Amino acid sequence: MQLLIRMPDSRQILQFIESQAQQDFTYSQVGATRNQSAPAGFRVDHNRICLGQGAVVYEQAKQALTDWQHYRFDWLHLYRLDAPPAAGQTVAALAHVLGIWVLNACRIVYVLEETEPLTRFAFAYGTLPDHAECGEERFQVEWHPDDDSVWYDLYAFSRPNTLLSKIALPYVRSKQKQFARESLQAMHQAVTKKTN
Repeated sequence: MQLLIRMPDSRQILQFIESQAQQDFTYSQVGATRNQSAPAGFRVDHNRICLGQGAVVYEQAKQALTDWQHYRFDWLHLYRLDAPPAAGQTVAALAHVLGIWVLNACRIVYVLEETEPLTRFAFAYGTLPDHAECGEERFQVEWHPDDDSVWYDLYAFSRPNTLLSKIALPYVRSKQKQFARESLQAMHQAVTKKTN
């Protein structure tokens, strides 16, 4: 995690991403979100929203996820390659909170697309050393054959990675909950816009 009093420019963010791309994950259970098996000692957050029904809604949701539309907020910006998510890509999340800029690093762990037992598209990223938290987060869209419903599913496990994030845990938790709430809203809006 880097704390900055001024918003970093694109060059600084690129250097940050390049330096973190050489680092290892900060936790050993890499890929555990694939089957929602959080390791002991981590907090779990699991949030879902129904986006609608049918193949058209599923394809729209999948495209929205691929375009990172679930990550569009006023207070948090994602810096990434201009390409679909792929395992091994390193990304930087820049948050503006309490008057300072906080830069965190993650790497995409996996991308999956399945049709059994339900149709789903998902990817997850895990934390790198320069991140306030330690853990993994999965972003997934699902199409259920039994009732034709389409869902956006957000699953994460985390724990503090720095002394500052331990001290500020209540505030960190409130921002994690805000992220989940706004991510669900962003996906709902992305799909609703396309269907109207």
